[in-house]
Amino acid sequence: MQTEADSFPRRHARTQRFTLGAPRSFTVAPDGSRVVFLRSGSGTDRASSLWVLDLADGTERLVADPRVLLGGVTERLSPEERARRERSREGGAGIVGYATDAAVELASFTLSGRLFTAGPGTGATRELRVPGPVIDPRPAPDGRHVAYVARGALRVVGADGEGDRALAAPESESVTYGLSEFIAAEEMGRSRGFWWSPESDRLLVARVDDTPVRRWWISDPAHPERDPHHVRYPAAGTDNADVRLFVIGLGGERTEVVWDRDRYPYLARVHWSAAGAPLLLVQARDQRSQVFLAVDPDSGATRMVHADDDPIWLELFAGVPCWSPSGQLVRIADEGGARVLAVGERPLTGPQLHIRAVLDVSDDDVLVSASAGEEAADPETGQVHVYRVNELGVERLSQEPGVHSAVRAGGVTVLVSATLDRPGARVRVLRDGKPVAAVPSYAEDPGMSPRVTLTQGGARRIPCAVLMPRDYAGDTPLPVLLDPYGGPHGPRVVAAHNAHLTSQWFADQGFAVIVADGRGTPGRSPAWEKAVHHDLTVSLDDQVEALHALAGTYPLDLSRVAIRGWSYGGWLAALAVLRRPDVFHAGIAGAPVTDWRLYDTHYTERYLGDPAAQPAAYAKSSLVTDDGLSAPAEPHRPLMIVHGTADDNVVFAHALRLSSALLAAGRPHEVLPLSGVTHMTPQEQVAENLLLLQVDFLRRALGPA
Repeated sequence: MQTEADSFPRRHARTQRFTLGAPRSFTVAPDGSRVVFLRSGSGTDRASSLWVLDLADGTERLVADPRVLLGGVTERLSPEERARRERSREGGAGIVGYATDAAVELASFTLSGRLFTAGPGTGATRELRVPGPVIDPRPAPDGRHVAYVARGALRVVGADGEGDRALAAPESESVTYGLSEFIAAEEMGRSRGFWWSPESDRLLVARVDDTPVRRWWISDPAHPERDPHHVRYPAAGTDNADVRLFVIGLGGERTEVVWDRDRYPYLARVHWSAAGAPLLLVQARDQRSQVFLAVDPDSGATRMVHADDDPIWLELFAGVPCWSPSGQLVRIADEGGARVLAVGERPLTGPQLHIRAVLDVSDDDVLVSASAGEEAADPETGQVHVYRVNELGVERLSQEPGVHSAVRAGGVTVLVSATLDRPGARVRVLRDGKPVAAVPSYAEDPGMSPRVTLTQGGARRIPCAVLMPRDYAGDTPLPVLLDPYGGPHGPRVVAAHNAHLTSQWFADQGFAVIVADGRGTPGRSPAWEKAVHHDLTVSLDDQVEALHALAGTYPLDLSRVAIRGWSYGGWLAALAVLRRPDVFHAGIAGAPVTDWRLYDTHYTERYLGDPAAQPAAYAKSSLVTDDGLSAPAEPHRPLMIVHGTADDNVVFAHALRLSSALLAAGRPHEVLPLSGVTHMTPQEQVAENLLLLQVDFLRRALGPA
């Protein structure tokens, strides 16, 4: 008999979705001698330590233990570090990130805002006494200095702890040097704000001035005695931060990098390697045009290397742009209806592959992450593989069906593989393509395996996952729970075991659970992603199509259909019960974006445009306008709205505005505020009880399952 202490909701929360104890954040030494990584001590230990795997003898060594370094004192985070972790969705503790020099001889990291360095080769660890709280420390490529940010200033200190000094100090409280602005970290995938030169003699440094950005206030209603705190939030149609870029020498001398910032205000990517000049990718605000710029670090002048235009929008990708060792531009582009890898001006892949990211570039090839393209013979639903690409062709490195990624250097590849039939992910170390070591995981076994079928539904061949109760005999129709994210940047139909654990738990409560990745979700084709342009509600159309198509194959009780989701999925769940009560009989909307005018610029304007120029697009996709509530008036379906009061991404105002609009329209609903909770829910009790409360709501709304 399972006890409450070891129930799935409790274990799922305690283990942070069974991710604690799993190795991550791999770095391979360029000589192929060792692999550095992070891992906590067990499946319930939140504090990650720094480890090294010596490939000469296959032994692991603990390099830095946060508990030892802090002397057993509880870790304390600055508000800036908490915000940085919120942007990266980092719910762990201890050493959550690190950086190394070029030789991987020196690593730097922070604990409680203090700066530490460690030698992966020697095992020596020390604290550098510098002003704090320290954010994002990064060693120079030659390992002689460490640059970091403290109180908005970019500072540098010798690796021996001597010579600490500020290279750039903020001129006001609204200015920072060396940090990414909110939308760069939240939406562009650029978490960094400074980059070392390959010669280690100077840096590219972003200067961010938040003065133009509107100030919003976030309070904790449960603690009225506390002052609210302000955030600079660039809502759609409003001003962004002013971002400039400087070349700054170790003596403090600076040169501004010049480009047409009025036309291309978004600094999306920065790359600086020995293969070429500093490389920038800058975007227009409407994200329909972008240019790749090479920088002269002596004068700050830039020259255009390549330009892209798209009538809908241009996507950003991990790992690019960069230079190949021969000095050619490496990029990912949408050409001929496919997402391809291009080196120089020549595409090296075609419509059989949908390129997702560049993982490494060598003299011989480019290592990429990709899924099957629209013209592939086998759609390989939910799979992502690692490929070697060069002018001679394409070779797949990962073989078993699943979701794979890799890190490579010095002839050594760390291959991380998740599959449907195995919990967690397996980490293998390959040299010249042959296994030489493995990195064990300490993550807990979930104790159950999803009963999941990956398939496609409807005329559009929508990728779907169908989950049935593990003890289901197949003789009676089941009430249905749709469990999507359903939008940009969030594929949920994946060939990986742990991705379906929560859906399986809901299925085991007596539901047939369907996860559908409709138009707008990534991984299939550019046209599939861009189908939501100026109309996000097509996401709902595809949920309905998938549901009805699957009902012809699976025993689904279409008279009892519910939907749940978080963030974009929360918006989709609320939209479903408001717009299609003929299909959906209950919904759970977690942290939903209810009014897209309240969401940020870079994300929202990419899909819906400028709200001043496209008011109809915003109204159609809103939950709180007349478009959102006017039709149909009946029947009213039960809706639970769940939202964290401390959310600084989808602010609590979204839930309040939706509740007010529903009340004014006479629509029944219930609101579950999560006091002090942000857009993440890492707190164990909150995460556990949130699952239990959702099941209780579904049983009340649909009847016993």
